[in-house]
Amino acid sequence: MKDVLELYAQPYDPTRPTVCFDEKSVQLLADSRPGLPLKPGYARRQDYEYVRGGTRNVFIFVEPKAGRRHVLVTRRRTKEDVAKALRYLVDILYPTVRVIDLVWDNLNTHATDTLVEIFGKAEADRILARLVFHPTPLHASWLNIAEIDLSVMTSQCLDRRIPDEWTLALELFAWESRRNHLHRPIMWSFDWTRAKRMFDKRKRRDSRHSTTMQN
Repeated sequence: MKDVLELYAQPYDPTRPTVCFDEKSVQLLADSRPGLPLKPGYARRQDYEYVRGGTRNVFIFVEPKAGRRHVLVTRRRTKEDVAKALRYLVDILYPTVRVIDLVWDNLNTHATDTLVEIFGKAEADRILARLVFHPTPLHASWLNIAEIDLSVMTSQCLDRRIPDEWTLALELFAWESRRNHLHRPIMWSFDWTRAKRMFDKRKRRDSRHSTTMQN
């Protein structure tokens, strides 16, 4: 936790960006029959039945201090998809920077061995030379700012039925473009000093509880 929080507290450095990475599964749902259009006094009405169109995975890269994000839609979320997303990060999104500090959680596909397995050692070493990984602690994925941005994306863009992959990609592109145009940095206020105070307070509470139980 300290590593991630101290990373967030560092001043913005465009030559060494901090990027947060996360993913989300999205279910594709189409209307089984056309809904009733808007008319005075009535909202648009939608039939409760729907047609399942499978699922798609959404990767998101968020650079919180620059207020930028980028979304990728994939059919799956395998080791290969993660490896290709990381290569896309270093070669396409940030081709000129020396090093990228990458924050991600402890999902089973989030491992450096994944790159070696998919690309071979030489290509994996080339990609890994540009990345410094900062995993969030177990059961603390909320420290990943990308997870928060995924929640925003869900409420602003995915709060309705999305029938197919093409529509999903267009909707996400529009959302990404608008958010990046606003260019608002994400202000993170939870720092290591505050976290340590919380830990110390909990420790004292647990100590008092233990003493009471012994008595």
